[in-house]
Parts: sequence; structure tokens; C-alpha cells
Amino acid sequence: MLCCVTAPNGLLAQTTSATASPSTVAQRGLITQAVDEAQLTTLKGNTHPLARPEFDLGTAPATLSMARMLLVLKRSAAQEAALRTLLDNQQDKHSPSYHKWLSPEQYGAQFGPTDSDMATIKTWLQSHGFQVESTKGRTVWEFSGSASQVQEAFHTTIHKYMVNGEQHWANASDPQIPTALTAAVAGIASLNNFPRKAMNTPAGIFTRDNKSGKIIRQNPLLTYPGNYCTPVGECYGLGPYDFATIYNVAPLWNAGIDGTGVTIAIVGETDIQLSDVQAFRSLFGLPANDPNFIWNGPDPGILGDESEADIDVQWSGGVAKGATIDFVISESTETTAGTDLSAVYIVDQNLAPIMSESYGQCELALGTTGNQFYSSLWQQASAQGITVFISAGDAGSAGCDNFDAEGPAPAEFGLQVSGYASTPYNVAVGGTDFNDFDNSTTYWSTTNNSSTQQSALSYIPETTWNDSCTDAL
Repeated sequence: MLCCVTAPNGLLAQTTSATASPSTVAQRGLITQAVDEAQLTTLKGNTHPLARPEFDLGTAPATLSMARMLLVLKRSAAQEAALRTLLDNQQDKHSPSYHKWLSPEQYGAQFGPTDSDMATIKTWLQSHGFQVESTKGRTVWEFSGSASQVQEAFHTTIHKYMVNGEQHWANASDPQIPTALTAAVAGIASLNNFPRKAMNTPAGIFTRDNKSGKIIRQNPLLTYPGNYCTPVGECYGLGPYDFATIYNVAPLWNAGIDGTGVTIAIVGETDIQLSDVQAFRSLFGLPANDPNFIWNGPDPGILGDESEADIDVQWSGGVAKGATIDFVISESTETTAGTDLSAVYIVDQNLAPIMSESYGQCELALGTTGNQFYSSLWQQASAQGITVFISAGDAGSAGCDNFDAEGPAPAEFGLQVSGYASTPYNVAVGGTDFNDFDNSTTYWSTTNNSSTQQSALSYIPETTWNDSCTDAL
């Protein structure tokens, strides 16, 4: 996913932070009854749709680690109303609260559960043997334990499921919590490790010899001849200087507006090779500017979605070429996607004014609490002045639906969108198709600039990108 910060006039912009005025909402505890383990409420809509009997391989071992679960907390109706008013005022140039961002601690104090409620929830978690971490924004609370502790506290069992040849852990039924807690606790963001989707569609392979610098294979990263692009016979890949030409970014670069002084945080769950980022910048004539790697917990190593992480890190720095890129990496657990842990870290640490995430999953698969998790976390980010960019995907409007479908395909499980991107508090970044199929030489040179690989000549007319239900031609 490509992201940058834009002001209303389209220029790269830098956000500012300041202290917002204190909330006038009276803080009252939401938990008004004693916690009674005999009085339970089922948190409906929180079983993954693939946790089905035909895929079930049996109950998980009692000692199975259930690490870094995220308890999603609630706020009162009065707090919610005050928060929405604040968010509106922070974007109103005529308001005293305009761009007066909160710190995570201020956000938690104003819009999170009270100290008394937090103490009650923590005591309950610890009574079941869970290890409870700290939280600044009081939107979510990280805790860890075992499968047996989850069963004891949340009254659901963890099972092993085999789906499409892959094993996964997931809760077999909706969890339950003491009714007294439901006023302040929404539930657990996730109790499964079914994968979240990196929202990209691989288009080809590019190989360059490190010693000679010779391009060995290019398909379709740079301009190249081929029957795929008939009748023209040429394909045109997009590089940073092509982007700068097409979208008129080059004059901003020339004026010194290139992201310098701004930090962009990238959400990740896998390591990448620093040398790949360095080679990308060298190939396309960008100045040296290494990203910062931030490991939030154990180092997961390099995983199968490395290409998505490469895209995010390389292209965020390929457009905002002077920006500081903070790449946050969190290892996924049996219950929680690493990308969720990275997103929480970025927001709760107030790491950067811009956050980019290129993962997604349909609202149905996320469940009731999972969808609430993203809405609440992006609300906190917005109040802190963090612009959250979420990729809507490269596979069309049904891209979150069937992760195993080959190529663009229609939705199989009903009309739905990615829950990551469907809140009012994030920017959902979709895509467009260049409308240059029959006249590409009008907009592209047949050769690349030797220093920057640029071949784009001008802006190219665009059309809606939805490959799911349209003819590719």
C-alpha cells in the first residue's frame, strides 16, 4: 500500500500535536455489581466462520500458550458522545480544539474505563492466572495465559482446525464473561490464528545481479516487451519517479517538500531484508534513507508475507522520500495477528502521525468484538492526531472474501468489506486502473531513464479498480 499525508491542497503535510482541553464528562464507574462467575453473558458473534465441525481436529492441549490476547474495553454513552464531539472539533478550523491532539494517557483518562473499573477487570483476569500488561489509552488490554485458563475464564474451548491443508487454533464457541463486566468489556479481539490477508496481488518477479547490476528478469516491474500487453506490445511498471510524474509530486520534491521531518509508521508481522530496501532506493535513484526496525516482542523472522512488508516500507519512503520510516514488527501468536499487536503498539506509543497498514479481513470473519477493536483503536489514533491508512486491497471489491481463490473472483460469502478499512476513523485506500490500454505510448516512453527508471510522461486518465466482476479487457 502506498501512503502519504496530504493537505487539502494536495501537498505533503505535517501534522502537529498539542494538549487538548480536559474532558468535561464526569467519570463514573461502569461496573456497578460484584463480579459473579455464576452470572454469565455470551458475547455473540465471536466464533470464526471457519471454526466448523468438518474441519475440527479436536481440543487443544490445556497448556497451549495463548499469548498476547487483546481485551477490548468499552466506554459509556456519555464518553462516546464527548469523543465524537472532540473528533469533530479537532478537524474544525474554527474550534479551539482544532489539531489539539491528546496523548495516549489523556485519551485513556478521558475516554477509557475508570481506575476502579480497570482494577476490577485486572483483578478478575489475574484471578484466572492471566498475566496482564499495562495500557496507556485504555482501548485494549493485553493479557496472556493458556488454553485451560481461557476455557476457565471465558467458557469456550480452543480447538485445532485443518482448513485447506493448514492447521489453525480457534475457539469452538462464543466466549462468555461475568455479566457484571459487560458494561466495561466488549470481549477479546481474537481467539484464533486464522490468517489475515496481505492486501496485494503479485504481478511478477524482478531480479537484478548484485555484482554486475544487470537486470536478469523483469516482469512487469519495468517497461518490457511482451504479448500480455497487446496490441501495444509493451508493459509499463510504476516506479517512484513515474508516480512523481503522474501525480505531480516532482515539483514538491524540487521545493523541498519530500516528507523530511515526518515519521510514517508501518504495521508489520514479518522481518524484511534491509538490503532489499536499500536496493530499491538505489535502483530508482532515491537518496539513501534506511528505515528504523522496531521489534515489539519476539523477532518472528522472515515470513511468507515479506513481499507486503517490502512494498509498504519501500513505497512509503519512495513517495515521501525524506520521511523517517518506522517499521514495527510483532510476532503473531495462537490468538492474535502480529499486525494487530503492531497497530496497538503504534497507537499506544503515539509513535508517528501517520500509520499505514496493508492487511485486512472481512467483517464476518473478524466477528463482533474484532470489528469493535478496529473502530475503537482507530478512534484513539484519530484523537491523538494519527492518520490511519488502510489498504482496501488489490483484488477488487471481493478481495477480503475468499483468500484461496486464484485471481480476481466474485464474493462467495455475501456482501461485506474488510473490517480494518470500514470504520469512519480511517482512510480506506483503494486503487484505480490506468485507462491507457489502447494508447499507452501517449503516456509512457518505451525506454526507462537510466538513473531513475522513469518512463511515465504525464498524468494518465484513471478508472475504478474492481477486477472481481469485470472483464479484464
